Amino acid sequence: MADKYVIGLDYGTDSVRTVVVNATNGETVGTSVFEYPRWKKGLYCNPAINQFRQHPLDYIEGMEASVREALRGLPRKVIDNIKGITVDTTGSTPVAVDRHGMPLSLSKEFENDPDAMFILWKDHTAVNEAAEINRVAKTWGGEDYTKFEGGVYSSEWFWAKILHTLRRNKRVREHAWSWVEHCDWIPALLTGETDPLRIKRSRCAAGHKAMWHADFGGLPPEEFLVKIDPLLKGVRQRLYTDTYTCDVPAGNLSEEWAQKLGLTTKVRVGTGAFDAHLGAVGGEIKPYVLVKVMGTSTCDMLIAPIEETGNKLVKGICGQVDGSIVPEFLGLEAGQSAFGDVYAWFSNLLSWPIGEIVAKLPGIDEKTKETLINEVASNTIPLLSRQAETLDDENTALIALDWLNGRRTPFANQELKGAIAGITLGSSAPGIFKALVEATAFGAKMINDRFIEEGVPINSVIAIGGVAKKNPYVMQVVADVLNVPIKVARSEQTVALGAAMAAAVVAKIHPDIPAAQKAMGGGFEKEYKPHPQRAEKYKTLYEKYKKFGSFIENELK
Repeated sequence: MADKYVIGLDYGTDSVRTVVVNATNGETVGTSVFEYPRWKKGLYCNPAINQFRQHPLDYIEGMEASVREALRGLPRKVIDNIKGITVDTTGSTPVAVDRHGMPLSLSKEFENDPDAMFILWKDHTAVNEAAEINRVAKTWGGEDYTKFEGGVYSSEWFWAKILHTLRRNKRVREHAWSWVEHCDWIPALLTGETDPLRIKRSRCAAGHKAMWHADFGGLPPEEFLVKIDPLLKGVRQRLYTDTYTCDVPAGNLSEEWAQKLGLTTKVRVGTGAFDAHLGAVGGEIKPYVLVKVMGTSTCDMLIAPIEETGNKLVKGICGQVDGSIVPEFLGLEAGQSAFGDVYAWFSNLLSWPIGEIVAKLPGIDEKTKETLINEVASNTIPLLSRQAETLDDENTALIALDWLNGRRTPFANQELKGAIAGITLGSSAPGIFKALVEATAFGAKMINDRFIEEGVPINSVIAIGGVAKKNPYVMQVVADVLNVPIKVARSEQTVALGAAMAAAVVAKIHPDIPAAQKAMGGGFEKEYKPHPQRAEKYKTLYEKYKKFGSFIENELK
């Protein structure tokens, strides 16, 4: 019998990647990465006010280019035996759509309007709206609709972003018929079913970011939403009631997209999901195993048997939803708003003068200048890591907070800022970098403690993502601070592999997600074990981190 193949399509913050995977053994036979050209130019973004938007054309062009490139050179028998495709994306990343489900930014009238673009997960322009949602949820006299979201609603999420856009942009408000998450819109586009009322909506997006829950009969009721702001009147009825887990097909590939991608209409398209959730699947998540997606930010996920967790509410996390990560299990999510971004910020800070000076140097051609600037940029973090690793712990105990992009968990607060204490005239760049790495590790420990304090055990830790694969120094510090071993998944594209696993279930190649993980999993390439002496020292520093954080949060509002 011929092998069967599936495609995992992974939309990250900077690029979209495609993997073509043999569903029998997990072997990747084709892969391609496409960087978003408009995003790369910084279009529609304003970091000074935490505005981050992406144009749907980056997504559309990226999908076609990356899938075709991944298929290039593959034998016809492989392409003819591609049975399924599943998409994962960042989130919450919603967009305003017209009655036909097309993003407003695809029309001439809105093609350059940032508010008509996809509002990226890291966009924090809706801080005030999130605060109002939280206030109303606690005071309106009815159900607290944030209770399955950890009890705190974030500016990174669906309703806050919608309300902020409705308030600030009259033209978008008048033309937006509905709103769709990125992970829902791509499968809708692929299947040709873009009617907002008929799109199959992701359980993980709805449950973790939009306050959807079966106990509520779906989304929060109109009565609650208009208490927040009358501008939300009518929005709910143009959204959805039902949601679907990642093992459910959204439909088959449309004729149009089968032709664009070089596939057939027999290919089944899965219901979409968030990148971190399918990354956990690709990382071979099991009950009470914490999977950390460690990249620009982190997303930390656990699954637990529903019969064991019952009605237990875990306060301060990013939601708990039946079936959101693995169907038939309770999915719990937490995370840090900045992780690798903290290191990138410091690297950019240090290298900024070099870029400015080199760009203006006479007598050097432009290609050489570009090479010099790129060399500095690509080698700064590795150099800082090597030097930080040699520093004596006793003489470099600066304290930093990792809230440079706000705090996601515990108890989301996107208004918080980062800080460093203890700097002297003797403080060095590697010493400050060391403090920043320790801060991100302490932020990770705050998440572990939150789960454990709420009665959810963590039996082991798995790491995936760019930081986990590329920076041994950071990983060792995190292992020391958590005082638990951390396994690193072997796959270079764990998130896309998770999407491929879901596609294999959608295509009925495997009966369920655990079976797909067993057949297609890549195992682990490395394990970081904590150093007992350092782990003990970090206990003291962690207490200082918590005290410093409490001071910054409560005294410097």
